[in-house]
Amino acid sequence: MKKNAITLLAVACCTCFTPLALAAADGPEYQTQAFDSADRTFPLFYQQLKDKMPFTMSWNDKIRNPQKWRKQGIAKAREVIFPYADNTPFNPLVIDEIDRGDYIAQKIVFNISAESRVLALKLVPKGDGPFPAALFLHDHGSKFDIGKEKFVETWDDDDRVASSQAWADKYFSGRYPGDELAKRGYVVLSIDALGWGDRSVEDFATDSQQALASNLFNLGSSFAGIIALEDARAAKFLAHQPKVDRSRVAAVGFSMGAFRAWQVTALSDDITAGVADCWMGTMKGLMVPGNNQLKGQSAFSMLHPGISKYLDYPDIAALSAPKPLLVFAGGQDSLFPLDSVEEAFDKMHSVWNANRAADKLTTKVWPDKSHTFTEDMQEEAFDWLDSQFKQ
Repeated sequence: MKKNAITLLAVACCTCFTPLALAAADGPEYQTQAFDSADRTFPLFYQQLKDKMPFTMSWNDKIRNPQKWRKQGIAKAREVIFPYADNTPFNPLVIDEIDRGDYIAQKIVFNISAESRVLALKLVPKGDGPFPAALFLHDHGSKFDIGKEKFVETWDDDDRVASSQAWADKYFSGRYPGDELAKRGYVVLSIDALGWGDRSVEDFATDSQQALASNLFNLGSSFAGIIALEDARAAKFLAHQPKVDRSRVAAVGFSMGAFRAWQVTALSDDITAGVADCWMGTMKGLMVPGNNQLKGQSAFSMLHPGISKYLDYPDIAALSAPKPLLVFAGGQDSLFPLDSVEEAFDKMHSVWNANRAADKLTTKVWPDKSHTFTEDMQEEAFDWLDSQFKQ
């Protein structure tokens, strides 16, 4: 009787589990290979797991009430993405400033959270205001000695001046996009995400990112969640600065900063428009071998555990509708497969159309561009922002 029971159990197990790699035909049936031989980061059953990603709150054309979808989606996204709430007084202090002609550049310290008091770069046009404003959110780039300095020119630090100029030459046509927008009459704030600039450590590009992410998981938070929370806090800080018109506050970002830009545009009531360059796609479309979304270093700064139960990337971006949003992509950008980008763009346009705000969403693929934010892209983006803010 006992032998028959064991036999029945073995048969039952075989009917409910089909091994993906078996031992020799004359040996026992069990998995002997767990990973794709070409890409050792994927388990052989990754496609089955991918197929199970539910996105239960994802936008679809059967939704008849986009306002209700947005309200429920924002509540769920904030619940999953933000690790906690923070209403700590900012208590800002300007510690240095220089005159740049049409505007003043400041180094300003403030409480970005209850745990972190940080140094930011702020640019303020001369005059009485109120002025439109822009929160600049830097990229990842596996370059950590600078963060806020990637978008705004710093001073009195030769190493960072040289490093940021080299970055500007590589990605921004030798310009500092934050300073360019300040010349147009915007108050600009550029901050360091945790791990960059003044908030980094030596050799952060090696195992430190992964270790930080693991430790934050253990602490009940996440790397990406901390960044998202601090971006929302920085948005509130900027919106409440003297001379800022609270009805005209944009988030602007490149690469990982673009991810941060459309994310904070969706989740923060203080951001009224967004500009995102070189970061958009569907979650499944980016989940392909070789993509940096799958690597255990940079990926952690943009991965929110559990979000795929409810919302895809374009869904989160579309929670900002009907706010104005501009999203650029490079046709030669190997990090973002074009079919995934276009699928995401189609979904986003569907949401803005449903909100009767089709003119508020601009998406564009630059056929000859790679992963970059060149002068012509900046000018087109900033002209668009001027038009939205009637600047």
